[in-house]
Amino acid sequence: MDILITVILYFCALFVMSRLTARRSSNDTFYRANRRSPWYMVAFGMVGASISGVTFVSVPGMVMNIQMTYVQTCLGFILGYFAVAFLLLPVYYKLNLTTIYTYLGQRLGLRSYKTGAWFFLVSKMTGAAVRFYVVCIILQRCVLDAYGVPFPLTVVVMVALIWFYTRRGGVKTLVWTDTFQTLCMFGALALIIVHAVGALGMTLPEALSAVAADSHSRMFVFDDWVSKQNFWKQFLSGVFIVIVMTGLDQDMMQKNLTCKTLRDAQKDMCTYGFAFVPANLLFMCLGVLLMLLAQRQGVALPQAGDELLPMFAATGRLGSVVVVLFTVGIVAASFSSADSALTSLTTSYCVDIRGRKDDECLRKRAHLGIAVVFALFILAFRVVNSTSVIDAIYILCSYTYGPLLGLFAYGLLTKRSVNDRVVPYVAVASPIVCYVLNDVVARTTGYQFGYELLMLNGALTFVGLWLLSGASNKKTING
Repeated sequence: MDILITVILYFCALFVMSRLTARRSSNDTFYRANRRSPWYMVAFGMVGASISGVTFVSVPGMVMNIQMTYVQTCLGFILGYFAVAFLLLPVYYKLNLTTIYTYLGQRLGLRSYKTGAWFFLVSKMTGAAVRFYVVCIILQRCVLDAYGVPFPLTVVVMVALIWFYTRRGGVKTLVWTDTFQTLCMFGALALIIVHAVGALGMTLPEALSAVAADSHSRMFVFDDWVSKQNFWKQFLSGVFIVIVMTGLDQDMMQKNLTCKTLRDAQKDMCTYGFAFVPANLLFMCLGVLLMLLAQRQGVALPQAGDELLPMFAATGRLGSVVVVLFTVGIVAASFSSADSALTSLTTSYCVDIRGRKDDECLRKRAHLGIAVVFALFILAFRVVNSTSVIDAIYILCSYTYGPLLGLFAYGLLTKRSVNDRVVPYVAVASPIVCYVLNDVVARTTGYQFGYELLMLNGALTFVGLWLLSGASNKKTING
């Protein structure tokens, strides 16, 4: 009962903030928050928005298999955020964009523009739905099953709540609710760490020493070039992950484009870029502490790393207070990413696909329709109920960001025109070729591609556009 009361109070706080921020709202409020967001609020909220509910559960469990080598990727994030701040943001602000894919229309042509927007819509809808599905499953199994709540009701209610508090203010509301949700998430994480340290009978300094001395605290791999955890693979992948999945993703960029000036947006992005290393270190330290606790209590570690935190936090092993904290943390992390996904999908559909930026009736219908489709996707994953299918969808989403990288790179790094008619075919062919290459290389050499597949995918798109450019039949969105 304490859990339900806490969650209800949590949602009440979100609704109050949505009412306060949605007064006299318009499409410009929904899409861009009237370009008046304080940069420091955006920066703090973006840390939470970038950490999904799946990340909240998965990162502590990563240390079981790859130690703390994820830090190498996080260090690459920093350079990636600087690249976005000083290479992409100036372009977006100069053109006064509502959606970032409008740039493709102005630079390359109408079909390039629509291709970029559709790749985003498909990638974001499937990816966000899968991540939210995983969170719903965790909450259902660990918390709601005890109250007899059916899974479809869980999904419908949670999606409906997100729709309700974002339907008027859109991104303006999210700037403030993300700040609140980030505070809740890290507050819950810190208190779970304190309880874990207490269960070990240690002080915080002793716990830090124990984590540092543990074999799972290894952060850097320089001696194995084949390993997926090699430093340069992880670092460079971190750079490109941020460039593509933040700088070329309307979901992640929409709140950054609400800052008053370009300078404010750059301060915002650089600030939360640095914050990712200590934030993820906290999650990984918790993972090591939970492994030490399992060893001390004689508890077998779960086979899947994703089950490490729920095994302690959601089952009452650390006390009923931690169960509440775990619920608040995972809800805060998942909602801060899912609500921005619904808002950005609505924005891209109305502005990019339908071309009706000022139509409020369309925006309201689209927002509701996308929420319904989002819920249906989640319920469909439940019907499939196959880990292999879910993994395949994750892989598909990672491939579909590659063409966006190639399209933007071609537009920004060259002055050549493009054969706009063939762009959709190149964008679809590149991930397919990339998948085949990955399979062939793995079979013939044993080399395992990691995150660098994203770079390969983008390079294939870039080369394809270059080879097929020339006499183009270019038609921009301006005519």
